Parts: sequence; C-alpha cells; structure tokens
Amino acid sequence: MLDLDENFWTHRYRQGATGWDVGSVSPPINQYLCQIENKNLRILVAGAGNAYEVATAWDLGFKNVCLLDFSPVPIQNFLMKHPDFPHGQVFQEDFFHHQKSYDLILEQTFFCALNPELREAYAEKMHELLVPGGKLVGVLFTRNFPFPGPPFGGDEKEYRKLFQKKFLIKAFEPCTNSIPQRTGSELWINLQKSNG
Repeated sequence: MLDLDENFWTHRYRQGATGWDVGSVSPPINQYLCQIENKNLRILVAGAGNAYEVATAWDLGFKNVCLLDFSPVPIQNFLMKHPDFPHGQVFQEDFFHHQKSYDLILEQTFFCALNPELREAYAEKMHELLVPGGKLVGVLFTRNFPFPGPPFGGDEKEYRKLFQKKFLIKAFEPCTNSIPQRTGSELWINLQKSNG
C-alpha cells in the first residue's frame, strides 16, 4: 500500500496527476448548498484540494466555511485565486489532527483518497468534529476501480455498515445530478451525528 502522506499528494499536484479534480464544484454539493438558508453554519471541506466547494459556499454567503488539505500546493492555488479569503479559515494539516467543531462537513473525493484501512477512523473523526445534530453531506463512489488506488471505491452496503454506528442516515441514494463521467457511480449521503 502506498504511503498516502503529504509528499504523495504534493507530488500528484505538482505533476498535474489530479484526475479527481473536475475543475468545478460538484453539482450535487452545489445544489445542496443553494438550498440552505442559514448562512451562519460552520462548514468544513476536508481534503478540499483546489476547493471549488469552498469558493462556491463563500460566494453563496457562507462566511464560516473552512478549507483543510494535507498539501500546500492546492491551498496556494486557492489563495492565489481568492486572495480575500480569510487565511485563518485555511488549514494545511492532517485531517485526523484537526481540532475544531462544525455544523456541516462536505465530502467530495476525500473519503476515496484515504487508505481503506482508515475508514473507521474517518467515521470516528467526522463524528468528533461535528456538533450535536451536525451533518456529513456529499458524495461517495459506489464502484470499484480496476487499478490500485487512490481512488478507492466501495459499495452502499459497506458504507451503511460503516456509518450507521455513528450517524443517523437521512439520505443514502444514487446521485441524480452527477457529472456525465460519474453518472451511475456516485452515492449521495446526508448523515446526521448521533449520540452513539
């Protein structure tokens, strides 16, 4: 298994080997954000990469949105494009070491970038970072890939078993508005922190 550390991801960005980056906000996440009226929510985009979701949330009026990524390269790219974004809301660190609280965490190609051995730890950490009643919302790949990851895939049954220990499942369904190249291979999740 590859060591998916900061150096690995920085190398991928510098080489332009960023196949997960579709160049814009994920349509399912964009649609979800457009429906939220409370602009005071504290939002985290973990493993944000070039952070299109962060930029979209900011432009929609969510001023408490935070960006977290392992590599400095996409963070630098984001800040060059968005120089007015508050630097205090940008975190270049290991997700598992992050120590803040959020009402909403957006999932977009972060889960699939992690070593599958870390999925239990991912669910635990997401639960820890959310306030009571907070939500983990976004998309997961519902397919397996014909090559060693990342990305790492999986299926709905596996994901349900993982998340139902810590979250109330509000939505767990095939995406109806994926980008064309991901049609039929994305699952929309809306998970609310439980007391478990």
